[in-house]
Amino acid sequence: MTTKLSAATLILALGSALSLSAMSNMAHADDAKMDKCFGIAEAGKNDCAAGAGTSCAGTSKVKDQANAWKLVPAGTCAKTPSSTSPTGFGQEAAFTAKS
Repeated sequence: MTTKLSAATLILALGSALSLSAMSNMAHADDAKMDKCFGIAEAGKNDCAAGAGTSCAGTSKVKDQANAWKLVPAGTCAKTPSSTSPTGFGQEAAFTAKS
C-alpha cells in the first residue's frame, strides 16, 4: 500500500512540475512578442518603472506619464496614442513630456 501511494504521489508531483514548466515557457514566449511602451499607461495602470516618486507596477501618478511603461504587442507602440509624447504616440524609451 505504501509503495503504491508513494508512486502515485511521485507521478502526480512530476505531472504538476511538467505542467508548471510548460506554462512558464509559454509565458516567456509571450513576453518575446511584447514591447515596453512609454507614455501610454493610464494613471496607476503602468506595468513598472514609473520613475522618481514611484516604485513599480500601478504607481504612475498621471495618465500617459512619460517615464512609465506598459507592455504592448510588438510593433504597436508607435501606433498607440499618447497625450504627453512629442510625437503624439507611445515611445520605446522614457521621454520628456511635452508642455
